[in-house]
Amino acid sequence: MAKRRRKKKKKIKFLFLFIILVGIIIGGFYGLNYFKDPQVEDEEEEVEKEVEIPEVKIVDTKSKTRPFAVMINNLGAARPYHTGLQEAYLVYEIVVEGGITRYLALYKDNYPEVVGSVRSARHYYLDYVLENDAYYVHWGWSPQAQEDIKTLGINNLNGLSLGSPYFFRKKLNVSSEHTGYANLAEMVKYVETKNWHQDDNKGLLLKYSALSVDMGSDAVDASKIDLKYSNSFTTNYTYDSQNGVYMQSVNGKEHVDYESKKVYSVKNIITYQVGNKTISGDDKGRQDLDNIGSGTGYFISEGKAVEITWEKKNRSSQTVYKYKNGEEIKVNDGNTWIHIVPKTGNISIS
Repeated sequence: MAKRRRKKKKKIKFLFLFIILVGIIIGGFYGLNYFKDPQVEDEEEEVEKEVEIPEVKIVDTKSKTRPFAVMINNLGAARPYHTGLQEAYLVYEIVVEGGITRYLALYKDNYPEVVGSVRSARHYYLDYVLENDAYYVHWGWSPQAQEDIKTLGINNLNGLSLGSPYFFRKKLNVSSEHTGYANLAEMVKYVETKNWHQDDNKGLLLKYSALSVDMGSDAVDASKIDLKYSNSFTTNYTYDSQNGVYMQSVNGKEHVDYESKKVYSVKNIITYQVGNKTISGDDKGRQDLDNIGSGTGYFISEGKAVEITWEKKNRSSQTVYKYKNGEEIKVNDGNTWIHIVPKTGNISIS
């Protein structure tokens, strides 16, 4: 009995010591937190905030979906009815016959129901469809583009063969050739029924930064941009410093979306010049573009411009844009317009 009592007393003693030890540990933990230096705590919070990098908004950089590349009419008669260009994350402007230009507008994971007006394909635009691994949306084609679309295996949606709900015409006070529009929301459903690859094999053409890009010490002020394609076509930009974007005009007149009634704004501009010539024997004066190779140009964003280089090795390869030191550029989070201006034209930055 005495032994049992002694064992019981030992158990009680150990239990008592254990409870005291647990109390000391818990008290120490709360004591440390109670007496923690608030300045140290603030510094830790600041460090945590510093490593939080915001995500790019203009595109989902992790998305594997293929974009749609839409051929947009840019004749003066059609321009007042332009719709949906602000929703494009990337737009090319290139010269066609007669010194006029057309746009190639790209959309990825953002599919407006009204984009246009849509016009016919030209063969060298296919080089930019290919470099983005895009579905090509157009209404008609030149003989050269028709042949190349077949030869190159371009996944295309043509308003001549596809009707409603993918393509439709609006009742507008303009010639019917300028009234054709595309419904990209419906086209997304259509391409899912085709035996085409669904994942983007190229990835995004440009690298994006959610934080403001440092363009380096060589950057110069750029508040006014004039890009002359021909005697009848000049794209103009004026920098809006309050919103950090460039407001677009054509031939000095504000370029306004037909539905939203808002002037088109652009975050990033890339521009350079290449040679072009009329195709021999073409009765419409259609052009060839000397766009495979390399050269110099400009990256313009947030009121600054810097000289860059460009290189496109072949029709399907992605054009690579670099600073003069050889580092590939990043563009600011926002839409980008790439202006490929003829060498007979002019680029003015001031």
